[in-house]
This record gives sequence, C-alpha cells and structure tokens, in this order.
Amino acid sequence: MKAINPATDELIKEYEEHTEDEVTQIIGQVHEEQVKWRETSFAHRSGLMHKAAAVLRENVDSYARTMSLEMGKTITEARAEVEKSAWVCEYYADNAEKFLADEIIETDASRSFVAYEPMGIVLAVMPWNFPFWQVFRFAAPALMAGNAGILKHASNVPGSALAIEEVFHEAGFPKDIFRTLLISARKVENIIKNPLVKAVTLTGSEPAGMQVAATAGRELKKTVLELGGSDPFIVLEDADLPACVLTSVKARMINAGQSCIAAKRFIVVEPLVKQFEEQQTQIMSNLKVGDPLDENTKVGPMARLDLLEELHEQVVKSIAMGARLLCGGKKLEGPGAFYLPTVLADVKKGMPAYDEETFGPVSAIIPVKDTEEAIFVANDSEFGLGGSVWSRDVKKAEAVARRIETGAVFINGLTKSDPRLPFGGVKKSGYGRELSHFGIREFVNVKSIWIA
Repeated sequence: MKAINPATDELIKEYEEHTEDEVTQIIGQVHEEQVKWRETSFAHRSGLMHKAAAVLRENVDSYARTMSLEMGKTITEARAEVEKSAWVCEYYADNAEKFLADEIIETDASRSFVAYEPMGIVLAVMPWNFPFWQVFRFAAPALMAGNAGILKHASNVPGSALAIEEVFHEAGFPKDIFRTLLISARKVENIIKNPLVKAVTLTGSEPAGMQVAATAGRELKKTVLELGGSDPFIVLEDADLPACVLTSVKARMINAGQSCIAAKRFIVVEPLVKQFEEQQTQIMSNLKVGDPLDENTKVGPMARLDLLEELHEQVVKSIAMGARLLCGGKKLEGPGAFYLPTVLADVKKGMPAYDEETFGPVSAIIPVKDTEEAIFVANDSEFGLGGSVWSRDVKKAEAVARRIETGAVFINGLTKSDPRLPFGGVKKSGYGRELSHFGIREFVNVKSIWIA
C-alpha cells in the first residue's frame, strides 16, 4: 500500500497490508473490547473523547501536514479540518448522554420507555478527500454510543488512517475499541460478512456504495451511505451578486473542488448570467495554484492523476457539446496532479458537466429563464445531497429550498456539514444521516421496554 504525494508524484511511504489472519484477529480483539466498553458510563466516555479533542489540537500541524502530503489538501484547509474533527469530538462528548437518554412513552403499562443501546462493531469505509473529518464524524458518535469502530480508509491515505488510530490511543481509549485495517477494497466484502461486524457506514462513490449495500443487504446488516453529489447553487434575480459570487468560488474550490457537497451546478437566472460569468471567472482565474504546504496557496493538486484525467475528459466532452470555456480547462505544466480552476458556461442537459458529478475544480454555469426553471434544473439530477439558494427575499428562498430534492439546502450561505445538523442525502446521494442526534441514533438498537 503506497502513499504518493500528488503535488510531486513522489513516494511518501509504503505500508504492509494486514493479512487475512491479522484482520480476523483484530476483529476478534475489537469485539472483546466492545463487550466491556458498552458497560462504561457516558461520563467515562465523555472524558476520553474530550482528551481526543485535545490530542488533535496539540498535534494539529503534524496531522495537517500528513493530510497535505498524502492527498494534496492545502495546509490551511488541513488545519481547519483537524479543528473541525476536535469540535465533533467535543460535541458528542457533551451531548451523547442526552441524545441517548431513555425516552418515556405513555402506554397502558405502569411504565414504558424507549432505550437506545449499542449495536457492537461498526465498520467504516471512508474516503480520501477529508481523511480526518469523515472518520471523526463517524467515530465520535459511534464510540460515545458504546459501539466499537473498525476503519477501512482509502488506500492513498494510510498515514492519516494510522494517525487517527493514534489519536484515540493517546487520549486513553482502550487499544482495541477503534482499529485501522490496512487492506484493499476487495477485502471489504469478507469483513462485512464477519458475524462480529454488526453495521457498516460508507462515505464514497456511488459504485462503492452499491457494492457495500448489496453485501450488507444479503447479510441483513444496517448501513448508512453518504455518496456523491452534484449540488445546485441557485442564483435568483434579486440575489446579492457580489456576496453570491465570492461564496460561489469558495463553495466550488474547497479541497480543490473535491468535496461531495461542493457547489457544482451554478443555476443562474438570465438577467444575472453575464455578470455572474464575468465575476466568477475573474476570481477563479486568479486563484494561486501550487504547493499545498505553501500558506499562500489557494488550490492544491487533485488527489491522483487518474482523477484529474477523468475530470479533464468531462470538461473536453462538455466543450465539444457546446459549453463555453471561460478559463482553465487544462493541467498545470510540470509534475503533480494540478488542474487549473475552470469555468464552463452555457452548460446544458446531456453534457457531462450537467449530468455527472465533476469532482474537481470545475464550475458549470447553467442559465435559466426564471425561478421555476431553476427549481426544475436543480432537481433534474440523480443526486440529492446539498444545495443553496441565493435571494434577498428570504421567504421566497425558503419556499424554493423546500422544493429542492436534497438532504440540505443553505439560503444565502455556503453548504457545509455541522455537528449540530443532520447530514446526508436522497436519491443516489445515499441514505441515512450522520451528525446531530439523528446520526448517533443510526447505529443503536432502538428498544422498547414495557413494564406491567
């Protein structure tokens, strides 16, 4: 298993994969630990989770550098990701007991209530694009609920995977309550089939989600899937255009555009299209692309060259079908997987930039006549993760937001994940929810207890 620096194409380090016997042994050890862990108090778990947050902050520069080297995230974004991971640890340390408290239900019993009890081992199959945040937003609620976690991280970020395991060990958690498996994707099926593994959560691509869901379905095991997105960014005629454009660039270029909830389809009513195109292109074309360890870099490399090539093919096909290239549209010369910030205008249905998820620094501007057409285009996608609506008329924007077929809509703001709000999608963006009290209740046994 190799970690390759996408900014230089150089080998960072090679890692030995776990053998099948080692995997079986680790799962057995995690199971034994979880049986004891589920009996611990919320106060005990909370204390350790607060320590995990402290460990993250104490080592922020080291963890951020690991992310930047392995998958190209700018160092400033990487530090922010470590801080956000600490936040989610603290959030569940402070709120898990309340979220999972017994819920009294009035019935014909002398007393009846709902109890929330841990399920056991939860397997987490996680992606490379937010190598710390994606894991901690699963691990913090799972461990606080009394479950154990097994992590199968993306194969290009093994250093991040082991660093996360280290965080929990340094915080004082039992050694085997959270373990990393260094294995290839083809070995995930057998882990799901292991009777000691009770549930699976996956953040990743649609094909990966379908495979995991199929295997878990045959085993009758609970799954939560957070998959791709092609988020609509709707600009209505009364939008605050300067603020809207600035946010549109940030929303598209976070993590070099490699975010499931990045704004990808910019749906703009015709009176504002020309201005939006000009202003967004001006900002995008001036973003500094380069070394992710440079504090001044705004756009780092894509995580792998093959991902860059797939993105470029989508751009080329869209242009061949009539899209106008306003800036970018090519790889930066020299080593590394750097793709220039790209703006495509006049994007229409049938083009890859309209129909498919573009996972990289490419903006697709889609002109529409009015609000009704904007809603139609926003929903004219097989994805349904997030989205945003821009208008000075908040009541109108809220009415539009309620008609958008996604798991979240942000009005006059950047679409983002927040520990206090449920996160997840509909349609081919997956099912189930992470974060808030909804997320921690995904992997518990909701048990009714009735007393005569």
